[in-house]
Amino acid sequence: MSAHDPAPADGFGARLKAALVGDPTARFVYVNNFEVERVWGRGEPNLPGTGLSFSSATVNRIEEVGVLLADAQDVVVLKDAVDSDYAGYLAALGAAEGTHLTVDRNVPERSVTLDALESPRLLAALRALADGRTYLMPLGISADEERLAEAAGLPLAGPGAVVCKEVNGKIFSRELVDAAGLTAIPGAVCRTLDELAEALSVHLAAEGSRVVVKESLGVSGRGMVVLDDPKRGAQLLRMLERRAGADGRVSVVVERWIEKQADLNYQFVVGRDGGVRFETVKTALTENGVHRGHLFPPALRPDQVDELRAAAEVIGKQLAAAGYFGLAGVDALLGADGTLYPCLEINARFNMATYQNRIAEHLIRDGQSALATTFDLKPERVHGFDEVRAALGDLLLHRADRDGRGPRGVLINNFATLNATFLAGGKPYGRLYAICVGDDEQDVRRTRSGRRPC
Repeated sequence: MSAHDPAPADGFGARLKAALVGDPTARFVYVNNFEVERVWGRGEPNLPGTGLSFSSATVNRIEEVGVLLADAQDVVVLKDAVDSDYAGYLAALGAAEGTHLTVDRNVPERSVTLDALESPRLLAALRALADGRTYLMPLGISADEERLAEAAGLPLAGPGAVVCKEVNGKIFSRELVDAAGLTAIPGAVCRTLDELAEALSVHLAAEGSRVVVKESLGVSGRGMVVLDDPKRGAQLLRMLERRAGADGRVSVVVERWIEKQADLNYQFVVGRDGGVRFETVKTALTENGVHRGHLFPPALRPDQVDELRAAAEVIGKQLAAAGYFGLAGVDALLGADGTLYPCLEINARFNMATYQNRIAEHLIRDGQSALATTFDLKPERVHGFDEVRAALGDLLLHRADRDGRGPRGVLINNFATLNATFLAGGKPYGRLYAICVGDDEQDVRRTRSGRRPC
């Protein structure tokens, strides 16, 4: 592999590299360690009954989505090889470039980082890339990724794990919002049981009120409890009292429940020099606090987008002051009454929207819409991509353009998660990640429902 093939003069990857390492043609080695919060949260107090999740084997294989982020000179570390037919499909669309390196042994319940650390062959290949312009670019940086960078002999493109953990806490986000004077959802930061009891008494006092209690380092709907009754609040306090240490320490944020028009997610890049560049804003689709996809462009007025851009500047400067540089995604909420709450939490790492940036720039035309979504399935055996291709038929997005009008159809942007749980010996459960592309929101929703494009 040549060290540095020409990179795009612009594009998301080039902008990210310029901001983080000062070289838009640098080579990034992407390590897509989804749910890095599990590592950040070790040893932290958590809420009772909030640790359940869908298969770790599936979560760990979401890392395959990283192949759509890499430019030609980049490298993606994977837990297993990409299905050859799927790789051919992406290549034909120009949707995936870069080189793939796989771990020596895929242990389904382990993150890609931990697999890589136990891979002498892979580590030797990574060390061979060191040329002063190659950087390890994880989804998020924990102590595990610091160890991988050292073992691979490659510098990290972002700050250290201590900074990353700190700025990803919901407590950090809440305190930043309050200090900056951004519009905040009524609530409180709680570091002790006494503070939690006080917050619940205040925000659950009114009849019919609801609050959400969030662990500072919870992720994907875990570490979150919704309470709609003071009795349930007292029950939660009793459970925490039995688990808390002598100091009664907790680490949560309490917020009143706000009826909404839409959840939003916007991204920006904080440069190593402290500069802030706004990237995208999308409608975030959630169910019970669990991420289910994105719709873009969002139905926002220009002044609402401007408000989010202004919030990004404020938040980005504060992140830089805390020592962070890198991509940040912020969850925001548009209330049912039209109030825009520009920061519910900061995810100072990649998120699913990040992995859509490059493909959106390459494939989706101005004026088109896209729906990033999932399809939950129950495979009773391992399936190849060609079977998915045949099942989707004309629904599969198979042309990058239609005579200048942009493509339409379903782009599969992660195939490995279809078979991950079955291959790990688990229950017959699989998930396909996809981006439905069309002329407008109605068009992409029609495609998502399985109806063929008109």
